[in-house]
Parts: sequence; structure tokens; C-alpha cells
Amino acid sequence: MLYLVHMDVRIPDTVPPVEAEQIKARERAYSQQLQREGTWVHLWRVVGEYANYSIFDVESHDRLHEVLSNLPLFPYMTIKVTPLAAHPSAVS
Repeated sequence: MLYLVHMDVRIPDTVPPVEAEQIKARERAYSQQLQREGTWVHLWRVVGEYANYSIFDVESHDRLHEVLSNLPLFPYMTIKVTPLAAHPSAVS
């Protein structure tokens, strides 16, 4: 199942910079692992924002929730998920 996911990150100023960098490093490692596994299919940065649009390919809503909630930056994100379906006019 494919999902379009918009993630908007807002790390509070109360998080010490060293801790924020450690969280971001863990996030990078986890997201790259998911990309290598084929779970995180595409990742695009939103210009001028600390945000991204991504495509995930997982077997269920529950699996997507598990993947997203395990993101180290999850507590600092606003996430919008859009399930995707094949368009009848799409050429594969």
C-alpha cells in the first residue's frame, strides 16, 4: 500500500542543540535504513521549510503507524497521511 506523507518538524527551543543534533543523527540513520529496505520509497524536501513529502510502501495502516511513530523526530512532527490508489489513466 502506498502513502503520501507530509512531515513538518518543529523542534522546540527548549531542546538543547547537542541533543537536537543527536536526535537528527538517529533520524537520518533510521530513515536511510527504511529507504534501503524499500519502505521509504521517495523523500523530497519542501523548499524553505523544515518539512518533507515522502512516499511509503507498507503492507498496512498499522505498519505505517509503527514506522512513523518510531521516527526519532516523531514527538516534534505534525504528520499528514494520504493513502494512495492507482489512477485509471496512469500509464505504468
